[in-house]
Parts: sequence; C-alpha cells; structure tokens
Amino acid sequence: MAQPLLTEATNMTKITIYTKLLCPYCVGAKSLLKKKGQKYDEIDIGRHPDQRPIMLGRANGSHTVPQIFIGDTHVGGCDELYALERAGKLDSLLA
Repeated sequence: MAQPLLTEATNMTKITIYTKLLCPYCVGAKSLLKKKGQKYDEIDIGRHPDQRPIMLGRANGSHTVPQIFIGDTHVGGCDELYALERAGKLDSLLA
C-alpha cells in the first residue's frame, strides 16, 4: 500500500495538512508554511480516501480541505491559518 505522507516533517512541532489535488486553498496554506520554512506531512485524501475518516475525526467533522494540524492543535483551514499569521500568533504555535 502506498504511503499517504508526501512530505516528511522535520520540525520540532509536527504539522499535518490534509489536502486534495488542485485545491487552491491547499496550495495557499502550503505556500505560507513553506514561506515560514516549515515542513509538513501532507495527506492527499483524494489519493488516499481511507484517510478521510481519520481527518473527519481529528477535525471534529469538518470535511473541507485543507485541514491543518500543528502539533495537537486543530488550526482549521487556509483562512484560519492566514488569520493566525495576521494576528501574529502563528509563529508561537509553530515554535
């Protein structure tokens, strides 16, 4: 069985992002994380549909992508990630 993880995380704080191919919000979230020098585990639920129920459970039923987790914290989607950045709270969450 193919591994669902596409990028191996090497941060102190593990970041997991559930995505789908051609999702502009997924691209935007990954872009911000890359800009901040962060690595993340990416799980494409389109290619690995068995991971969707896991995402739903971790995200309290949220079914849109991306769903972003920093450590044990469920950030939410792309809008929430950028809101944390604008509020100056993302860096402390990533530390």
